[in-house]
Amino acid sequence: MSKYVPDVISHRWVIIASQRLARPEQTGKKKGKKEVCAFCEKNESLTPTEVFRIGKGDVNKPGWKVRVITNKYPITDYHEVIIHSPNHEKNIENLTEKQISLILQTYKERFNYYRKMGQVLIFCNSGEHAGASIKHPHAQLVVIPGQINLDTLAKEPLNNVVQDTKYFTTYCPDFSQWPYEVWIAPKNGKAKFGDLDNEQLDEMAVLMSQTLKQLKKIFDGHQLTDMDFAYNYYIYPGHEWYLRIIPRFVHRAGFELGTGLNVNIVDPAEASLELRGIESKIVGILNKLKQKSN
Repeated sequence: MSKYVPDVISHRWVIIASQRLARPEQTGKKKGKKEVCAFCEKNESLTPTEVFRIGKGDVNKPGWKVRVITNKYPITDYHEVIIHSPNHEKNIENLTEKQISLILQTYKERFNYYRKMGQVLIFCNSGEHAGASIKHPHAQLVVIPGQINLDTLAKEPLNNVVQDTKYFTTYCPDFSQWPYEVWIAPKNGKAKFGDLDNEQLDEMAVLMSQTLKQLKKIFDGHQLTDMDFAYNYYIYPGHEWYLRIIPRFVHRAGFELGTGLNVNIVDPAEASLELRGIESKIVGILNKLKQKSN
């Protein structure tokens, strides 16, 4: 059982979840004997109870395309794991757009299942640098009581646009706290994520695929860290929702922890150009031209 502890001065909360101490750690281990992955197909008996799936087969049996189970080591009282596919190696950026759409459909189904119980946060930690403890690609869903203040950002203004489609805008906010941070926001800001229809989910899947592929290309080109490509993303739980993707190109250190200030080493305007496929050399030329015109 988790415990919520408030700070009476800042009105921020801490969740005490000592049960998380026992969770398995598959990333960061030395290569050697191959471990059995409970999230892989045919290992369904090794996981907690299955609560939802897309695909064929009986509960806790093979045949699924996306599978949802309860989290054995929960942060909150309602905490689920959404296993993205049976494939142990392929992250979102390596999956087909059709599979990504199935994942988003699953997110929507589970969001709507819990939406009246509290604040439903869906998030993904992809890669060791992003905090993933199990390698098999997956996301998580937690339900946070409505009275708990979330320190989550409100939707940022639409600046530094990368793509503008029928239902969504992809952009790098001026307030970006991380290098190459990118948001995908719906044009209908009044709805919640769970209100999307299938056509909108399909378009969002395309944008996620394109964005993460381009981020991987930028990461490989810059090599800002010796870690593998990693990222976090989350879906804002309320109205004016958005999907925020945070590539983990850099580490956070003492200055950020001590001040609460984030240092972004990449101008969001330049990040948006690179995400549109404009090479960094051209970005430098454009900046020089802009300075001369001013």
